[in-house]
Amino acid sequence: MQKTECFYLGRIVGKFSFKGEVLIKLDTDYPEDYLEKESFFIDINEDLIPFFVERSNLQKSNLLRVKFEDIDTEIDAEGILDKNIYLPLNELPELEENQFYFHEIIGFTVYDKTHGKLGILKAVNDSTAQALFIIAHPKGDILVPVTDPFIDHIDKVKKELHLILPAGLLELYI
Repeated sequence: MQKTECFYLGRIVGKFSFKGEVLIKLDTDYPEDYLEKESFFIDINEDLIPFFVERSNLQKSNLLRVKFEDIDTEIDAEGILDKNIYLPLNELPELEENQFYFHEIIGFTVYDKTHGKLGILKAVNDSTAQALFIIAHPKGDILVPVTDPFIDHIDKVKKELHLILPAGLLELYI
C-alpha cells in the first residue's frame, strides 16, 4: 500500500500498559468510527506496514487505545511509538455535497467572486492552528484561511473551488 492511496488518521502518542497497548491520537471529529477496524497501516521508515488489531476502545476524547497482534510488551510498543497511522482512501466516510477532504480538491481551479480566476489550489496547509489554502497565482502563492465564510461553493465535476475573499486579502499577495 502506498501513501498516495491512503489518508493520515493519527499518530501513536504513547504506551498504555505493560502488555503492549498503545494510544493513538486520532485526527478526526468522529473517533468512534474507527473502533471496529481490523487493521491499520503504520508508517515505518516510509513503508506502510499493516498491523492487525486484537482489541480497541476509546480513551477520553480522541485517543484510541489499541492492542495490536504481536505487540505484547512495553519494549515491542516502543518500536511503534511516534509513528503515523494510515487507512486506505476508500475507507473515508462519505461527505455532504459541499463538504470535501483536502486531498480531493488539490489541483482545482480557484475563483474569487470579485476577482475571477485566482489560480490552481496546489496544497492545503493543515499543520497550523488555522488550515490554509495555498493557491498558485502567476504573481506568487496566495494563502487563504479555510473557513466556511470564505467558501462560496465547490464544483467537484468541473474541479472548481469558488471563494468569497474579504476585501484586502488578495492585495496582500499581488
